[in-house]
Amino acid sequence: MTYKRSIPARRSARISDVARAAGVSVATVSRAVSAPEKLSEGTRRRVLAAIDELGYTPNTLARQLRVGSSRMILVVVPRRSNPPFFSEVLRGVDVTLVEAGYVLITGYMEGEDRDLRLIELATSGHLAGLMTTSGKLPQVNGRSILDGGLPAVALCADPGVKGMPAVLIDDEAAARSQARHLLELGHRRIFYVTGPAGNYNETARHRGIVAELTAAGLYPEALVECPGDYVFEAGHRGAEAYLALADRPSAVICSNDECAVAFMKTIRSAGLTIPGDLSLIGFDGIEFADYCEPALTTIAQPRFELGATAAKLLVEMISGVPPSVDLDAQNRSFLDVDLKVRGSTAAPPAGQRD
Repeated sequence: MTYKRSIPARRSARISDVARAAGVSVATVSRAVSAPEKLSEGTRRRVLAAIDELGYTPNTLARQLRVGSSRMILVVVPRRSNPPFFSEVLRGVDVTLVEAGYVLITGYMEGEDRDLRLIELATSGHLAGLMTTSGKLPQVNGRSILDGGLPAVALCADPGVKGMPAVLIDDEAAARSQARHLLELGHRRIFYVTGPAGNYNETARHRGIVAELTAAGLYPEALVECPGDYVFEAGHRGAEAYLALADRPSAVICSNDECAVAFMKTIRSAGLTIPGDLSLIGFDGIEFADYCEPALTTIAQPRFELGATAAKLLVEMISGVPPSVDLDAQNRSFLDVDLKVRGSTAAPPAGQRD
């Protein structure tokens, strides 16, 4: 008869282990996780260092069920959520929430059934707060995700709900700076691969480009539009549409960096050069933009700060303290963006200059 040797698994760290390592009580460790603001900076750092060293994972859900209060925050993200952009936004949210003792859970809007589940979760009493990154909120059969009365903050897009604060950038002003940069280089016609129709950010960005061209006396003749989306495939399709034109504009604006990266790849595969044959500018400031060849001129959004600011504001709302974030009369906070000029934009080819 053959016997298998049983090898005991390594025991996971317990809260008592953390307390012993940090030289504090179990209650103090619990406060460091659930209410860090109640501890001195030195004690909190000592406990967090012990948690990190021992790899302790607090069973937050079990603790919530015991005490009858939630520390979970739901962040609602659109189905086509532009992951290269939102990854850093959500990191800003997560870091800030964890420091305040909250847990981030993400829910994706993926059709009516999924939206209904998000509504049921938000109205179940198991959440402490809600964040949304879309200009459209989950609503099904007259029910809304806001029906539960949770403290809620909008992030990156404003759904226009009265009393609901929003942390944003000024998309219209940023898009105007895109168009202005190209006009200052000498470009007089622009090919624009749009974002999704009806999208909050796309609507504002389109308005900004049109406003800048109008101010220069060039709209509408100077703008050639191609319907797109915030995905790589849209950039590829946009480039094919551009290549099919008999009279190509000397400059291209893509609705986001993901789209611009794919546009650049397709254009170069066709034998054209950037910025030799055309200039290209994106929007967002994702990491991919740094590693293109040439590096992509883009509008760099403060992605981490957007998430961190919105999360901080929500925690303050839950705690009932006055917001430390500056809000305008419409309850909006706007963060600054940066036009990063890199190698993908230059003066137009000699034959297309005024």
